[in-house]
Amino acid sequence: MDPVTALLVTVVTAATPLLFAAVGELVVERSGVLNLGVEGMMLAGAVTGFAVTLTTGSGTIGIIAAAFAGAAMALVFGFLTLTLLANQVATGLALTIFGVGLSALVGSGFVGTPLPRLPRLDLPGLTDLPVVGPLLFGHDVLVYMAVLLTLAVAWFLARSRAGMILRAVGENHEAAHGLGYPVIRIRYFAVLFGGLSAGLGGAFLSLAYTPMWIEQMTAGRGWIALALVVFAAWRPLRVLVGAYLFGGVTILQLHAQGMGLFAVPSQVLSMLPYLATIVVLVVISVGPWKGRLQAPACLGRPFHPTH
Repeated sequence: MDPVTALLVTVVTAATPLLFAAVGELVVERSGVLNLGVEGMMLAGAVTGFAVTLTTGSGTIGIIAAAFAGAAMALVFGFLTLTLLANQVATGLALTIFGVGLSALVGSGFVGTPLPRLPRLDLPGLTDLPVVGPLLFGHDVLVYMAVLLTLAVAWFLARSRAGMILRAVGENHEAAHGLGYPVIRIRYFAVLFGGLSAGLGGAFLSLAYTPMWIEQMTAGRGWIALALVVFAAWRPLRVLVGAYLFGGVTILQLHAQGMGLFAVPSQVLSMLPYLATIVVLVVISVGPWKGRLQAPACLGRPFHPTH
């Protein structure tokens, strides 16, 4: 594999956990709920997927367990914010802190333990093609799941009746309730989907990207995923593009460190993905794109049915 192709392949893998987390959060926010606990849900998925895979020897069971772990964390968030009407911002931050501590506790006995990487799909005749082969056909199943999930969400929100109802709930929950739609139930399903997707993103980190458990191995990817949703103006296909852009920034700074291209401390280069996130958010907030953000009108607003 030539260096350019190898670089592109690593960009795809670096973007996958961001894509999982961001597309799940996008669905949550389109329903009108703001969940800042993405980082915690990803960590829960990462440690659960790793522990279950190591224990059972099955990557499939580990992936399923990671998805359920993320969904379980999301269910706690949903109960507190949708049923008990707790503040969504504070609850999301608490969920992240809880996820960091819980994952460290559960994973204390697994730190540094190696695990075989998830097998990559090998399609005879296609995987061996120059450039295109390793770039499109040489990945594990979670890479393809992330892309297919994003395309499915794009279709669901734009073309399906259920997706249009979910968007209506996010834009005007009182009107949706007046029309007879179960606002709280719809938001519960959206929150659970967001948790499940974040759990899959965490599973990719511990089973494929870096096949071992390391405390706080998400390294802020949950926060980047939150920024990606805003960057994409709550549109799934833009999330797909944004995930690969931010994944590219992450990989480029690693290669810059390895080749010693810049006479600056390595810590400064490690900051680049997060600095890029801040710069993008500032630009789209004050530039000519400000009016195109189109955030759901009821985002972060609690809803309690009157009857």
